[in-house]
Amino acid sequence: MVAGPPRGDVVVPTPVALVASGRDVRAVWENERGGLTFEVGRGVERVFVKWSPAGSMIHLGREAERLAWARPFTVVAKVIDQGADDAGSWLVTEALSGESAVSERWQADPAVAVTAIGQGLRHLHDALPVDECPYSWSIEDRGGSRDAPPIDRLVVCHGDPCAPNTLVGDDGTCSGHVDLGALGVADRWADLAVATWSTEWNYGPGWEELLLDAYGVAFDPLRTEYYRDLWEFGT
Repeated sequence: MVAGPPRGDVVVPTPVALVASGRDVRAVWENERGGLTFEVGRGVERVFVKWSPAGSMIHLGREAERLAWARPFTVVAKVIDQGADDAGSWLVTEALSGESAVSERWQADPAVAVTAIGQGLRHLHDALPVDECPYSWSIEDRGGSRDAPPIDRLVVCHGDPCAPNTLVGDDGTCSGHVDLGALGVADRWADLAVATWSTEWNYGPGWEELLLDAYGVAFDPLRTEYYRDLWEFGT
């Protein structure tokens, strides 16, 4: 299964229905582990509810903690509620402005989207304070090998920097980030290797250099290969 908009009918989990309380509910995303994201309500009452089934190895309490930590430094969603039961966990957040970088609008304009992803990732890395971050996404914590390349620059990484997790505003710039459940300190190439890779999955070949130019760094083949392998075969 590949993450993306749900391909069929979706059963609304009970916690999501309770949050909606009669408001419109629309399933907007399904991940590889069966997790779902719902848009609830319209206008100023609009919120997003993520739901992760028990057994998926994703507990949304982790993301709630990281969002609360990151929010004073950069644009991420405000947590409204978070909880769990025997069926799974859920997270309710305020809506941010902008659309996913893989929305229909931005898939039709990949140069703008990819530039926004690169610039947005650079802002995230520059804004989040490494010395104050209590979370790690290090090679050791992810079960990586001892033959890892030396650290280029330690930053607070996004942890899931694939294109869908950057929001792009009407002006074509990054308007925020979502899905920060793995946020933590690591080499910036842990993010960059995957972010560039995801441009091929979402827009086709030929966009990696533009993302790196927008970020402001030259291609690093050694670190790119290592962190892609770690992403694919590790966590």
